[in-house]
Amino acid sequence: MFLHVLMLALVSSSQYAYSSSVTLPSFSANSENEVAQGKEAKALLKWKASLEVKNQPLFSSWSGSNPCNWTGISCEKSGSAVTFLNLSSFGVKGTLHNLSFVSFPNLLGLDLSNNSLHGTIPSNIVNLSKLSHLDFSANQLTGTIPFEIGLLGSLSKLDLSSNNLTGYIPTSLGNLSNLNILKLAENNLSGPIPQQLGMLSSLSELLLYTNKLTGSIPSSLGNLTRLTMLVLCENQLSGSIPPSLGKLKHLTALGFFSNKLVGTIPPEINSLTHLKFLQLSYNQFTGHLPENICLGGLLENFTASGNHFTGQIPKSLKNCTSLIRFRLDNNKFIGNIENDLGIYPRLDYMNLSNNRFRGKLPRNWGQFHSLTNLDISNNDISGRIPPELGDAIQLHAIDLSSNHFNGEIPKEFGKLTSLLTLHLDNNKLSGKIPHSIGMLSKLEKLNLAANNLSGPIPELIQSQNLLFLNLSKNKFSEHIPLQIGNLRYLQLLDLSHNCLTGEMPRQLGQLQVLVTLNLSHNKLSGLIPPTFDRLSSLMSVDLSYNQLEGPLPNIAAFGSKGSMDAYRNNKGLCGNVTGLKACPSKVNHNIVPVKKDNKVVIMISVLAASIVIFIVVGISLIFFRRLRKVQNKPREAQKHDPFAVWSFDGKMVYENIIEATNDFDDKQCIGVGGYGSVYRAELPTGQVVAVKKLHGLRDDNIANLKSFTSEIHALTKIRHRNIVKLHGFCSHQRHSFLVYEFMEGGSLWNILNTEEQAMKFDWLKRINVVKGIASALSYMHYGCSPPIIHRDISTKNVLLDSEYEPHISDFGTARILRPDTSNWTSFAGTFGYAAPELAYTMEVNDKCDVYSFGVVTLEVIMGRHPSDIILISLLSASLSSLTSTNPHHMLLKDMLDQRITLPTYEVAEEVVFMAKIALACLHVSPHSRPTMQQVLHKLSAQRYPINPLPTTLHMITLGELIDPNSSST
Repeated sequence: MFLHVLMLALVSSSQYAYSSSVTLPSFSANSENEVAQGKEAKALLKWKASLEVKNQPLFSSWSGSNPCNWTGISCEKSGSAVTFLNLSSFGVKGTLHNLSFVSFPNLLGLDLSNNSLHGTIPSNIVNLSKLSHLDFSANQLTGTIPFEIGLLGSLSKLDLSSNNLTGYIPTSLGNLSNLNILKLAENNLSGPIPQQLGMLSSLSELLLYTNKLTGSIPSSLGNLTRLTMLVLCENQLSGSIPPSLGKLKHLTALGFFSNKLVGTIPPEINSLTHLKFLQLSYNQFTGHLPENICLGGLLENFTASGNHFTGQIPKSLKNCTSLIRFRLDNNKFIGNIENDLGIYPRLDYMNLSNNRFRGKLPRNWGQFHSLTNLDISNNDISGRIPPELGDAIQLHAIDLSSNHFNGEIPKEFGKLTSLLTLHLDNNKLSGKIPHSIGMLSKLEKLNLAANNLSGPIPELIQSQNLLFLNLSKNKFSEHIPLQIGNLRYLQLLDLSHNCLTGEMPRQLGQLQVLVTLNLSHNKLSGLIPPTFDRLSSLMSVDLSYNQLEGPLPNIAAFGSKGSMDAYRNNKGLCGNVTGLKACPSKVNHNIVPVKKDNKVVIMISVLAASIVIFIVVGISLIFFRRLRKVQNKPREAQKHDPFAVWSFDGKMVYENIIEATNDFDDKQCIGVGGYGSVYRAELPTGQVVAVKKLHGLRDDNIANLKSFTSEIHALTKIRHRNIVKLHGFCSHQRHSFLVYEFMEGGSLWNILNTEEQAMKFDWLKRINVVKGIASALSYMHYGCSPPIIHRDISTKNVLLDSEYEPHISDFGTARILRPDTSNWTSFAGTFGYAAPELAYTMEVNDKCDVYSFGVVTLEVIMGRHPSDIILISLLSASLSSLTSTNPHHMLLKDMLDQRITLPTYEVAEEVVFMAKIALACLHVSPHSRPTMQQVLHKLSAQRYPINPLPTTLHMITLGELIDPNSSST
């Protein structure tokens, strides 16, 4: 997990305003002013000339000899000297070495944050003797922090965070007696925290998180009595917490997350009554928590996960109604959960898993109306699950697994309409699964394994989003419900160790993205349905200990690499698996010897068949002669029925389309593509559809005709929630068009390129969009027979509905891969998304779509299309000759879309994983790219509980995410 310092919500980011209102001693003569201004202008223009990008709008005003009128420059009131240089977030790229600091003797503020500066910080920065505000944060600066910065005695704010700085923290910083804010976080700094920092008596914020600092926490930090924030998370600090920190009475945020700290929490911490954030997680602390940890009643975020804490929850936490995030998981806490916790009206996240809590689940937890995640798994909690928990209607995830709950599953859980995950496995629950569970339409993961549940498995009617269904090790009986075959997105199905009978439903063959199937240890009989041949995504299967017979399906999961353990103890299975008998060759077991008495019957049958064939052939000849006459008539003679209109529901009417689009008026047009224009049409029924009208469909316009037929052929074979639905089409000389379902959200390209929409497009939505695209492509490549290759995956061809669910569209260039024909063709696709091998080969294969998917995923992550330079560099299979300016050295966090806040916690891990997969898809060798089936499996795999990554989001480079030798992600 990552430190996403929630504490930083409290950072006031003290901004020092340096403007023309600042009064400083001025020159008495205009000529002296002009000399000073000219010197400063010359220095700034020289620096501008050294930058790698010089034509930004920022620099359009940088001309002449008076810099006081330039963008980003502020001068003192008399106009004699530059006092503030603020180019924050202006896209400045270059170094600081050509910026003459000596030319700015009156500079008070220098803010170059959030740019692309690289190289080292020059030591001659010491010439800025009056500098009060220095901010180089969020750049790519390297090297050490110059000792000379500690000589800038007027500094009140120093922010060098989010760079690539190395080496020790200079002890000279202890001389900055006026310093209010010191931020050195998110670098690669090493060594100890200098004792001298305890001399900064004016300091209010000290942020050193996400570095490689070692040694103990200096006790001298207890002298910083004005400190409000002390965040030392994600380092390698050791030793214990010094009791002197109890003197920091004004602290609102204290973070030790992810270090190597040991010992007990000193009781002096009880004195910190203003704390809002306290993070102790992932250290080696022992003993009890401080008894008065929430004495001030302000604590919002308290995490103590992954330590060796013992004892009970402090009483002050029971009455801590301010709590929003509360984590005590993976410790050795004891106590009665019913008595030790109170009501927390603001609580959003609570994890008490992997402890030794006992007692019953409190009924009043239904009053946690803001709670989205509840995890109390792996404890000793008993009794019934209170029905009142169904009143916590904001819950997205519930994990009560591995406890001693008994009784029935509350039907009131059906009220949790936002529920995505429900884990009740490894308890003592009994009775039937409530019908209301099947009505949870958003449910993605349901695990009820290892209980005493009985009766038939209910029809999971509404749970169409289920990805994970585990009902194993119960007492379910009767047949496997046919409706499970409707769970089109199911990836894991485990019904093993039950009492299920009857045959396996043929409908299970509809589970096109199923990866794991376990039906072992039941009483299933009969043949494996032939529809199982369609389960091309299947990777793991276990059918052992049943009464099955007949041949195994002809797909890889049942092939020769399978284990006999998956099929043992059945009635008579056969197939190409070591230990199973081979299936007999196909023969007609219904053939019987012909007896003399039957000869007459056979002769009569043959004669009758001949007469039927004669009649059919005669009728066919008459029909085709008439059809030829009709085809040879002039087209004008056919005007009474000129349109061939087809649709799935038969309700699409040509006249309605013409009327709804006002005969394809430009005002109704919502997009124009290479082959046609798209119109919004509202039909008389109120249904809104999208109509793609081709630019021209004549026999001499081969490209458009081929596009039209390709799109129809492809979409008539596809049924997937992430692929746009084709309602119908019309082909005629005047108007030729296709009718689709309408997507309210527009294209993915439009959302990413519209500032307001992009800011609403948060990381969870982006992750789900990428997963949806992967699911659709995996289905096309492996769920369709023969496979379909799109050939033009781009953000303009991904449409979103009102819920941000993605739908792949525009199948005009799609190809159906037939094994008995050539799959070479002319170039198709969009430049910038097309795979590089298409420059020298025109062979259509699934790896072309994989590459395009990688580009689209990067675009979703970055918020813009990755430049050709970045793509070409990322395609390099060797990292040995990279330069410091190569994108491989770019920090992942700098590549993320800056219009939305950086992802936190589990979401951050998902984004890192998504970026890693995207880069694997961009491998220069098509054979080294993963398949879309592998991509979908990786994106959907359950990584729970989530383990910390080897490095943090703020330190990961693109090069670290690239494996040039393997397609494995």
